[in-house]
Amino acid sequence: MQKLQLGTYLHYKGKKYLVLGTAKHSETLEDLVVYVALHENEKSAMWVRPLKMFLENIVLDGKKVERFEKID
Repeated sequence: MQKLQLGTYLHYKGKKYLVLGTAKHSETLEDLVVYVALHENEKSAMWVRPLKMFLENIVLDGKKVERFEKID
């Protein structure tokens, strides 16, 4: 499993999230990140995302950036 630090992250779209930890998918055993929005979000306060996707880089305006950047 890739290493993930707990704490506050900034999503590339500008919103902040608090990572609570990791979990396993009950069927596939895929590593998932469990995190909460630190802003009002009408869809959900708590989220999960595959660890691999959480830690990946994306291309934004021709530049490679982290999908989630650790800020605290």
